[in-house]
Amino acid sequence: MSAGTIYGVGLGPGDPELMSVRADRLVRNATHIAYFRKAGRPGRSRTIVEGMLRPDVVEIAMEYPVTTEIPLDDPAYAESLAGFYEEVAEDIRKTARTGADIVVLCEGDPFFYGSFMHLYTRVRDHLPVQVVPAITGMSASWTATGIPITWGDDVLSVLLGTMSEEDLTRHMIAADAIVVMKVGRNLPKVRRALEQAGKADRAWLVECASMAEERALPLAEAGERASPYFSIILVHGQGRRP
Repeated sequence: MSAGTIYGVGLGPGDPELMSVRADRLVRNATHIAYFRKAGRPGRSRTIVEGMLRPDVVEIAMEYPVTTEIPLDDPAYAESLAGFYEEVAEDIRKTARTGADIVVLCEGDPFFYGSFMHLYTRVRDHLPVQVVPAITGMSASWTATGIPITWGDDVLSVLLGTMSEEDLTRHMIAADAIVVMKVGRNLPKVRRALEQAGKADRAWLVECASMAEERALPLAEAGERASPYFSIILVHGQGRRP
């Protein structure tokens, strides 16, 4: 029996209507789907496709052993996740070797800061893999502000809220336009870095772009409230225009 194919399917930023035609077709026809989630949660990618799946679909929930319980720079964090990815990759390989095609649901784009990349590197040499690209959360976020993110020769930097304050500040100073992902509990640090870079007055906070809970406002109006995980900070470029 020939092995099945692994499809890494980008679902886009959250609104099912922003999925590609190919992603929609693969999801609706899938006999097996797999998705990452935090233990005890349905998972954002699984929530996006609610109501789209075949009634007989086989679901493979891949539950992270840790999320924020261990600091990212603790060696135990990488060790725990490496073992987890090896384990789920082996489960996927076993299922695919029965001949089943497996659609792996991916929030945003599969090759852009997603968990699928860690699965992909562990299965690509053993099984056929196809990746379906998608609209990213950051493009949905700047669309939510109603302001173009770059003009002319603007340099766009994509940063992570998990970076150190010093590194964030250094990159922010050099960039014309900025996207900061993985904000959540890192919002106070990101705000300080923007202030040190002299760009806090131009920053926007976008929460849950394209989803029902979408909220976009200047960072200065956001106050000190907690920000959800699916939040992005933007600084729009001011480059040349005709």
